[in-house]
Amino acid sequence: MVDVAIMGASGYTGGELLRFLKNHKEVNIKAATSRQFNGINVSKVHPHLRGEKIRFKDVLLENIDVDLVFTATPHGASMDIVPDLIERGTKVVDLSGDYRFDDISVYEKWYGLDHSAPLDAVYGLPEVYRSEIKKSNLVANPGCFPTGAILATLPLVKENLVETIIIDSKTGVSGAGIKPTEVTHFPNCSDNVIPYAATIHRHMPEIQQEVSKWGDVKVSFTPHLVPVIRGILTTVHTFLKEDITSKQVKEFYEAFYRGEPFIRILDLDEMPGLSAVRGSNYCDIGCFQIDCNGRIVIVSAIDNLVKGASGQAVQNMNIMFGFPEKESIDINGLHP
Repeated sequence: MVDVAIMGASGYTGGELLRFLKNHKEVNIKAATSRQFNGINVSKVHPHLRGEKIRFKDVLLENIDVDLVFTATPHGASMDIVPDLIERGTKVVDLSGDYRFDDISVYEKWYGLDHSAPLDAVYGLPEVYRSEIKKSNLVANPGCFPTGAILATLPLVKENLVETIIIDSKTGVSGAGIKPTEVTHFPNCSDNVIPYAATIHRHMPEIQQEVSKWGDVKVSFTPHLVPVIRGILTTVHTFLKEDITSKQVKEFYEAFYRGEPFIRILDLDEMPGLSAVRGSNYCDIGCFQIDCNGRIVIVSAIDNLVKGASGQAVQNMNIMFGFPEKESIDINGLHP
């Protein structure tokens, strides 16, 4: 058995980590930390966990003795926690943005923070970095938008079919976190579609960093808030450099992701939808349609809290410890 702790367990990602890990055959949840809810049963914050006997704990870092820690902490907070854990030999899957960037100056520019404790980390996208994740003590879990965008884009870049990529993503309100804001207040977001950070979203350089490793491309990204709770639907638009059919493009995707347990390449007459992946760790990729001007459209769908966060974090943990990769996260979506 592997002892794990979840730091910052009272947020949505913490609740999802608890949902998956409580059923994991090889995991003992030793601590679910929260200062605000110290001593309170987790079900008081996460009602879907009613019946569980886990209580939040306000635990000092030096008193956490486990094999792996999930740091579900805000950007800027992880860098104060992770170095001590790594120095003590504890493995870490960090769900913040603090260790996702190869160049710390890019992080500091886009997050507006000074990075006080840079460390070497593996970018936690299993479909690309599985062998590196297996050997790593620190995995930087990807952002939710980048997960859907990168997975929808890489085969095109690998085949040198495109030069400039436009990414349009629609996200559910849970992506804004558990604390309500003016934007996420029901009357403001319901029956509405709200573009935000249209050209300056901090997930854009993360997407650019990873896609550029496969080819010389430029990435532009705009997110939209839509009135759903879970999910990210990403539409990738780009113009092909050569004549090619939808069927051929689909075959590139099938070859690229062959054997990947959580990637589903849809048939040409199917379209990804949020309800098909809701609550699951799957990424559905489809559309593959080309218009009369040579513009191809690729669409991906993920659950932002699962494949976009906690499910992928558990997938990374499974790889790090040599567990079956689908252990505890082999769950179908919730449709309708």
